[in-house]
Amino acid sequence: MGRYVARRLLQMIPVFIGTTLLIFLMMYALPGDPVRALYGEQSVDPSQIASIKAEYGLDKPLWQQYINYLAGLPQGDFGTQIASRRPVAEVMGEAFPVTVRLTIIAFVFTVLVGVSMGIISGMRAGKKTDTSVLVVTLLLISMPSFVLGFLFQWFFAMQLGWVTPTVQDSMNFGQLFLPAIVLASLSLAYVARLTRTSIAENLRADYMRTAVAKGLPRRRIISMHLMRNSMIPVVTFLGIDIGNLMTGAIVTEGIFNVQGIGKLVYDALSRREGATVVGIVTVMVLIYLFVNLIVDLLYAVLDPRIRYA
Repeated sequence: MGRYVARRLLQMIPVFIGTTLLIFLMMYALPGDPVRALYGEQSVDPSQIASIKAEYGLDKPLWQQYINYLAGLPQGDFGTQIASRRPVAEVMGEAFPVTVRLTIIAFVFTVLVGVSMGIISGMRAGKKTDTSVLVVTLLLISMPSFVLGFLFQWFFAMQLGWVTPTVQDSMNFGQLFLPAIVLASLSLAYVARLTRTSIAENLRADYMRTAVAKGLPRRRIISMHLMRNSMIPVVTFLGIDIGNLMTGAIVTEGIFNVQGIGKLVYDALSRREGATVVGIVTVMVLIYLFVNLIVDLLYAVLDPRIRYA
């Protein structure tokens, strides 16, 4: 197990470098001057622009800028915003907790509702309940999140008056619940369908017939044999989906005015604040890599036949 974890950690290094380098080049090698963009249509002394570039290291070659960026990461230095002159780490520290809250609510909702729908549908494959779940999930998959978001705003806020159309307090879990449902809708549909398919297939497996023939209690058959084997593909999807939920929050946050990384990314792109975008992507990549490692290690818990060399 230790050798496997060490090997996976070493494999993460080129993935991390390749991803961050790609987004770094996209932000800094594209045409346009982020320093000049600060002044809009105003005329500025070229020496003043050169001074600001030198202050933030933008006058150095791209490869040296990237090396300097990597060197600052162990100290938590993600660079500095040009417009506000605030450290990127400080700006992200204000936005990320909001998105993390939104993602946690969406993830828990996806797991509880999606897996439950999948189990019920899989255990009753071919019946009316199964058909209803398949229809509902198909509608969720077919509907873009921004359309669902506006529909939820119209129905729950404007028609029923249960919530406000937009989030007033981004730190309030209650106000984040409706955006979280919208964010989780697509993932919930995939989880329900994946669980349903896995359950239905494993119900017909030889080991299930053997367990029934041995006279094991139905509860033990379902919990120890059926569920553990059926959850492996679901856990794989959920592990990857944590990162997808955080990135998908950008659209949802815009619809409900949630002050998270979505708004931060939008503002940074509009001002060509490369350091902010690269910093957010760096954190997202680290989250992806860490979650994927945890998911791989969970395989052995769900299926004891899996062994790590």
